[in-house]
Amino acid sequence: MSAAAPPRPDTDPVGSDLAVDVRGLDKSFGDKHVVQDLSIQVGTGKITGFLGPNGSGKTTTLRMLCGLLTPDGGEGEVLGLDFRRHADAIKRQTGYMTQKFSLYEDLSIRENLDFVAQIYGLDRRRARVSEALERLGLAGRQGQLAGSLSGGWKQRLALAACILHEPRLLLLDEPTAGVDPQARREFWDEIHALSAEGLTVMVSTHYMDEAERCHDIAYIAYGQLMARGTLPEVIAGSGLVTFRAEGPGADRLGRDLAKAPGVAMAAPFGAALHVSGQDRAALEAAIKPYRRAPFTWTEVSPTLEDVFIRLMATSRDNFQ
Repeated sequence: MSAAAPPRPDTDPVGSDLAVDVRGLDKSFGDKHVVQDLSIQVGTGKITGFLGPNGSGKTTTLRMLCGLLTPDGGEGEVLGLDFRRHADAIKRQTGYMTQKFSLYEDLSIRENLDFVAQIYGLDRRRARVSEALERLGLAGRQGQLAGSLSGGWKQRLALAACILHEPRLLLLDEPTAGVDPQARREFWDEIHALSAEGLTVMVSTHYMDEAERCHDIAYIAYGQLMARGTLPEVIAGSGLVTFRAEGPGADRLGRDLAKAPGVAMAAPFGAALHVSGQDRAALEAAIKPYRRAPFTWTEVSPTLEDVFIRLMATSRDNFQ
């Protein structure tokens, strides 16, 4: 008898209208089990952030969902289609922005978009390209060679190419690595505008502030889904109690406190220190010797970074 599929949750965290609903996703490369029995649901029009350490399976998961990689196991639907049997149809309705800029650097911005439009066989090609140039603020630079663009402008061009064929699903793999804060903010403003128009977005990122811009997040560590939900849900689900120490040299207490019973993590935040654990009594006993001048201690809500560090500490690197 074959194993039963994992039960679906009674209440989906991102809504009942699902753009992605896959279960038991599995992928290995040789003896490396990169994605292990992963199930994920994403609501239509939602922005879901993928977090996790390098090598945790985020990119592999995105590529399997859009048909660029064939999974070893799993079932479910993407955009209402069986993601294994209808991979080609899903590709045509998906925009995928890779980590590395992948357009032609010796073509101009307009030439690159015109080429992409031809590849997709789009009608109204010139009009579509012009609309994309205007939307992403590229019209004034449309004759500039792509290779001469800064990271932020390359990012805009790559996004324009991804949405040119009006996809229903947009996959972004660490899209803002290496760009300045203003370019990142403008990029996210556009992502939220696209989401408001009904586009479903899945984005992998290492930036905590970007994860906080998502409607919900999924934390993947070495192929396994370890946390899923909105930001408050993930923080609450961590069970962490966190104290913040301030004062001269507070950040230097971390080395000693990290070894104390009851302390799950002790991490400097500038000149301050965050100390967290899941057993309140044990945690308070650990910090008691340091609750004296010149230090002041305050209980604070755990940050997403606190949760991220805790999850990293409890995950097992399957590449070691």
